[in-house]
Amino acid sequence: MNLQQLRYIHEVARCGLNVSEAALALFTSQPGVSKQIRQLETELGIEIFERHGKRLVAVTEPGRAVLSIAERVLRDVDNLQQVGDEFANESVGELSIATTHTQARYVLPQVIRDFMRRYPQVRLSLHQGNPRQVCEMVLDGTADIAIATEAIADYDELLMLPCYQWNRCVVATPRHPILRASPLTLEAIARYPLITYDDAFTGRGLINKAFLGRGLKPNVVLSAIDSDVIKKYVEMDLGIGILARMAYDPAEDRRLGMVDASHLFESSTTRIGLRKRSWLRAYVYAFIEGFAPHLSRPMVEMALAGGGSDPGL
Repeated sequence: MNLQQLRYIHEVARCGLNVSEAALALFTSQPGVSKQIRQLETELGIEIFERHGKRLVAVTEPGRAVLSIAERVLRDVDNLQQVGDEFANESVGELSIATTHTQARYVLPQVIRDFMRRYPQVRLSLHQGNPRQVCEMVLDGTADIAIATEAIADYDELLMLPCYQWNRCVVATPRHPILRASPLTLEAIARYPLITYDDAFTGRGLINKAFLGRGLKPNVVLSAIDSDVIKKYVEMDLGIGILARMAYDPAEDRRLGMVDASHLFESSTTRIGLRKRSWLRAYVYAFIEGFAPHLSRPMVEMALAGGGSDPGL
């Protein structure tokens, strides 16, 4: 048994049991991957993958246990490499962040600017997706950190650290009567065509829950994956919009009016997600604290090690 064999079975599973695709990702040949997997199965005395002819069709029950252990071993090997990198080059490296459009566009710019000034030799990469895609990027190693509002709590393999709470506002063209509703109510909002986030994004579930709790069915004429798209169609007077409050800027959004709606909806919590028991470079802790100042390095280290209490907000 060797690390190469563990990498092969891990990559084959990650590629949906496509051995040719896994071989391409590993810069090796498909027969070589198949041979190494067979040798590992022979040594362990089990079949890791079910086969139909020469094609892999499923992961066996013992195979799932082997893959889980292989993932932990490979992660620890990666951690060992990072320990060496940390002490050889404390301020040089890479940091990959997976997040949603709203976070990338409205929250992260200042944090990233400050981080780049402090760590000019760290190469940053920013990946965007819906909350589930963001979490999967961290789990498969594409990203180091997930920043999202939804989904992180659904993944047992991720450590969930709360960062800040936010709520919503209603936007409309400047003369729209909804901006003069006093007080603003869900019933008033439900009278108009509504443009808001897709179901997978930015607390849409809490929006639905609020209307359902009042026995209302809003007329959602358009849903989108990011705030800029919502604002564009609201500017065209196709409906009123419900946005994350952070996504409205009076200077940039001069063609829209806004009214706070935080009294109508439950607040949402943006969280950072990290692979449990992962080893982080010093500059990763610095980025986390820059994004959420209450998440100090000792606090995050205790959480990663499985100790300490929820850091809260």
